[in-house]
Amino acid sequence: MLVEKTLKDFSDVLASDSPAPGGGSVAALSGSLGADLVSMVCNLSIGKEDYEEWQNQLEEALKKSRELSSELLERVDLDTQAFNGVMKAFKMPKETEDQKQQRKEAIQKGFREAVQSPLAIGQRCLEVLKVAESLLGKSNTNAISDLGVSSQQAYAGLEGAVMNVNINLPSIKDNDFVEKTSRETEDILAEGKIVCDKINRFVNENIG
Repeated sequence: MLVEKTLKDFSDVLASDSPAPGGGSVAALSGSLGADLVSMVCNLSIGKEDYEEWQNQLEEALKKSRELSSELLERVDLDTQAFNGVMKAFKMPKETEDQKQQRKEAIQKGFREAVQSPLAIGQRCLEVLKVAESLLGKSNTNAISDLGVSSQQAYAGLEGAVMNVNINLPSIKDNDFVEKTSRETEDILAEGKIVCDKINRFVNENIG
């Protein structure tokens, strides 16, 4: 599993000529790191007198950020598996008409999974951004830069995930699926940008 590799080993396989892991797995990892920073900010705030009135919210944010980190880490491997499914479908035999039809259906199924995987990553990254937003003005001011970095990581993961959706969509022949997915990616990207910008403004106005 990719997530069980050392950072160096993961970096080496990522830099190799293998098409997977690729951008989708990196997007998932980026979102997971963003969630981990949110957890850190929560842990640096929980139990502190200055933030006592927000303890329940901080504890809830900590629970959510840990869940999101776990889900996104899992998707580092799941996204690679989804892409490998496409490659496997292309290698299916195509000598007979039945084989050609089976191969065609498998390719379409593979591309759908290769779209749905990064779409799920993008959705989780948006959730990370929302959790980070909920901590503005309610968490340890000494960790405000970490909150800013968490939003940068989560939004990078969101943007990267959407790119991985968009590169695979043209290969799908189901127009309704393509249009629905395109609208969804546009919506989460636009919402994510608004939240990320809000966090960045707050951090830059209050840092130091």
